[in-house]
Amino acid sequence: MAARGVQQLKQVTSQHEGFLRHAGFRWLKIALTVSLLAIVIYAFDDVRPRPNGGSAYGYFLGTVGLLLILWLTMLGVRKRAMTRGRWSLKSWTSAHVYLGLALIVIGTLHTGFQFGWNVHTLAYVLMMLVILSGIYGITAYAALPRALSNNRGETTQTQMLDNLRMIDRQLHDAAQPLDHRHAEMVRMSLDDDPFGGGAWARLTGRYPRCGTRRAQAAVRAETGPNPAIGDDPLEKIDVLLERKEANLARMRQHLRLKALLEVWLYVHVPLTFALIAALFAHVFAVFFYWG
Repeated sequence: MAARGVQQLKQVTSQHEGFLRHAGFRWLKIALTVSLLAIVIYAFDDVRPRPNGGSAYGYFLGTVGLLLILWLTMLGVRKRAMTRGRWSLKSWTSAHVYLGLALIVIGTLHTGFQFGWNVHTLAYVLMMLVILSGIYGITAYAALPRALSNNRGETTQTQMLDNLRMIDRQLHDAAQPLDHRHAEMVRMSLDDDPFGGGAWARLTGRYPRCGTRRAQAAVRAETGPNPAIGDDPLEKIDVLLERKEANLARMRQHLRLKALLEVWLYVHVPLTFALIAALFAHVFAVFFYWG
């Protein structure tokens, strides 16, 4: 099982390196060439009184940027078709990343560095937010899978949950000889939702109202700081609560890393649709007033 997990991690890592390094950084070179060419032409474009999106070059960059954005949004559709060769999914993803970064140059030069409180600037801001969320996604997929594997070790998520259930059963059985007051301490842990707290708790890994932590603090106040397994049922409870809290910390870290790995899509995709809507409003406004 451990060997299989290591192999899967290597496959994820090689895939990540694969689409960034695809074909000797072909799409990085293309994106850099396009960006450099756009900058050079912009520098020598003699527009009076100043470069702007309404010039011939501005319209050209705007058209290129719009078509490029629409093409980049097709990656989700492209993922459903597995092909090889020049337009393999790996090649398409590599192009998506590097040409998406090239949009920073293309979109900024299209504006002529003229911004205001209007739909045109809104489209630009949304484009930059989409790009930034994409950069976060690439960074997350570079670092978090390894952290997930290191935190999980040789156990699966299902096995970690099974371990927590087993400790809860042991806590329930160990609490039977306790009086009502001490049993209520154990109930704080057993009745608590260990993963409650919403999305913010999941992303930060912070659960300030953790029932297990409060139960352990209450029990530890009576058993002392160094519990040992003896004949006292409360000491057994203390040891079990300590074991449960360690397992909870591991499971919460696992869920936190998974959330950090996935959360960018909940930002990237809606922002992309908002960008497309703003772009069409931008184009309509330009040609409405131009006409």
